Amino acid sequence: VMGEAITLRVISPSGIVFEGEVVKVGLPGTKGAFTVFRNHASLITTLENGQITYRTKDSGEDKTIEISGGLATIERNVVSVCLQ
Repeated sequence: VMGEAITLRVISPSGIVFEGEVVKVGLPGTKGAFTVFRNHASLITTLENGQITYRTKDSGEDKTIEISGGLATIERNVVSVCLQ
């Protein structure tokens, strides 16, 4: 269902790692891991070493991206991650 999606953008210094519609995103926040679903409160947070996990609308399976830290913003159902 289109109304359930959020947009995930993961950007590294070398370019776009992932950009697409997902139903959930797990992030390794420096104060603890957390999951973002649709209509999450606006947030800016730092990320630590770990994995971003996400589930695309089509696949229904979780995929992961290994990261070594960065910054994430969540606003209006868009999750933007800038990696170190």
